[in-house]
Amino acid sequence: MCPTRRWESGVPELPEVETMRRGIASAVGMRIDQAVLPQGRLRPLSTTPSPGLLAKQLRGCVIEGTERYGKRIALRLSMSAGDRQKEDRWLVIEPRMTGLLLVSVPPTQEHVRLRLSGPTPAITSHELLFWDRRGLGTLRLVNAKGLEEICGEARLGPDALMISCECFRERLCGSARAVKVALLDQHAVAGIGNLYAAEMLFLAGIDPRVRCQQISRPRWKRLHEVMQAVLHEAIELEGSTLSDATYRTALNEPGRYQARHRVYARNGQPCQQCGTVVRRIVQAQRSTFFCPKCQRR
Repeated sequence: MCPTRRWESGVPELPEVETMRRGIASAVGMRIDQAVLPQGRLRPLSTTPSPGLLAKQLRGCVIEGTERYGKRIALRLSMSAGDRQKEDRWLVIEPRMTGLLLVSVPPTQEHVRLRLSGPTPAITSHELLFWDRRGLGTLRLVNAKGLEEICGEARLGPDALMISCECFRERLCGSARAVKVALLDQHAVAGIGNLYAAEMLFLAGIDPRVRCQQISRPRWKRLHEVMQAVLHEAIELEGSTLSDATYRTALNEPGRYQARHRVYARNGQPCQQCGTVVRRIVQAQRSTFFCPKCQRR
């Protein structure tokens, strides 16, 4: 059975967002001469402040660096030479379902939601785009206090790439929730989404329906090891581009990790490890894919 698009809402997750962050490295150093938020017939993005004011406040800023907070990217901005007394700000971009950051020709022109252009130290003319087919992404221009409010510890848990095994276990082991549902909680651990949670649990041999409280310490250690391995491998392969081809790298190229998927969106197909048919169930209104034999309850 072929996967259907309505189940392919797992990306972008941490590997895809980290790939975007690395892919826009060439924009660091850009002085933003022009900031445009095209307004058309499409669903408008959620922006803070309003699109017109956001564009005005971005002009003259210099992109000093790129940061990632879970599934969000923050462009660290400073003012141009004449306005150094002003505090640094961050443009926090949350891609959500279909958002992309690009430094190349976009998949379509009509879905470009933000266009930043200006010179960089190495290039006389550069352009950074935020593209979003469905318009579910958000753009927020904030100061240091605002960054802490939307990306700090009160909103996001430790990053899944950085969290220690003991901290990972402590933040989840007391929960009565099913482990798959708990892994999606960004307040507990930031960055994991539907797709990679399914893959991690398969490789760890853990049934997604098991309650966190029922998982032993050795199994938490195994899950932490698998989580780190899966995320690093997915980043190396620049994320997962599913059959709807929405996710693209910053150079508008597909990711390659989808070829490594063991269970995600493979319901009805044989498990690559044991041959048992992969199942699909619904947990917290999200599709979960697993092998009943390799992930015994």
